[in-house]
Amino acid sequence: MNDMNALLEPGNLVRHPDRPDWGVGQVQSNIGGKITVNFRDAGKVVINGDRIALEPVFED
Repeated sequence: MNDMNALLEPGNLVRHPDRPDWGVGQVQSNIGGKITVNFRDAGKVVINGDRIALEPVFED
């Protein structure tokens, strides 16, 4: 898992680097490298943390 992804926990805000059209998402869970994120414009998506490094959002 990407080092930053390992630090993500429920409630953190993130962006998908390849899908800016999804908007900001809120982490729902981070279990075994599978990160469930509820994106503003894409809904709930499960991300493989080994393949995608989510970008933390500190303000929106």
